[in-house]
Amino acid sequence: MKPIIVFGSINMDLVAKTPRLPVAGETIKGDEFFTAGGGKGANQAVAAARLGISTQIVGRLGNDDFGRQLLRHLQAAGVQTDGVLVDEATSSGVAVITVDDAGENNIIIIAGANGRLNETDVERLRSKLPGAAALLMQLEIPMTTVQLAAQAAHSAGVPVILDPAPAQDIPDELYSRIDIITPNQLEASQLVGFPVDGEEAAAKASAELQQRGVSTVIVKLGDRGVFCATAEETFFVPAFSVQAVDTVAAGDAFNGALAVALAQGRSLREAVVWGAAAGALSATKAGAQPSLPDRKTFETFLKERGVGIC
Repeated sequence: MKPIIVFGSINMDLVAKTPRLPVAGETIKGDEFFTAGGGKGANQAVAAARLGISTQIVGRLGNDDFGRQLLRHLQAAGVQTDGVLVDEATSSGVAVITVDDAGENNIIIIAGANGRLNETDVERLRSKLPGAAALLMQLEIPMTTVQLAAQAAHSAGVPVILDPAPAQDIPDELYSRIDIITPNQLEASQLVGFPVDGEEAAAKASAELQQRGVSTVIVKLGDRGVFCATAEETFFVPAFSVQAVDTVAAGDAFNGALAVALAQGRSLREAVVWGAAAGALSATKAGAQPSLPDRKTFETFLKERGVGIC
């Protein structure tokens, strides 16, 4: 199979678990604290690699203890890291995460080295694109760099899969270089300017994003399911029912599994089912990268729910 390339953020997650999320100005007692490898780019790379496909990441880390730990985490998961630059001028990225008993979360990101990705990193990416199955990206790195990377992939004939998170406006010229965009309902709402709170609104939002130039729109609606729209069809995939513990990396698990299924030659509908299954599985464990399933666990989950994997 062709490899998957990920261009994006690598963070150390600092995670506090609490019974509920605090409101503004409130101090509450937490139950647990731990650190784990994170960053949406690194999460997507680990998600894909653990499902058994050759995966490379291009990004930056600081020359610090967090950076060295994060590099080991990626390598232990099977991700190829020769595209990761150690930036002597700054620290590694950090995410401060609070997770409540229902598995909901809020996150503060300090970009660190991730905020310094630029055209020199795109040049390192460019050399890896020929023959790739897909380029996965997110928005935890500078938007100008995302645009350059999307153009590089577009020129190389490599499909671009963009998770538009954290939610922010996307320049008009970027849309035509995105093959698949995968917002959740909040991100979709930010992009189109109206609430995306169900299947009907997701269909309307998808049509708007397609008019801007995106070929395929996949809107993740949390525990309700996933809406998908292409030029030829629209369909809805119901969510897999699980007991959520921590939803931090569920979207990254979705994108990783989606890309793996497409790289294996599966249909878009199958790929969306795979993404929904991986996202659901991820939500059953705490932490970002620690929650991402390996191939055996993933296949068992699908078989138990009557989903074919041949």
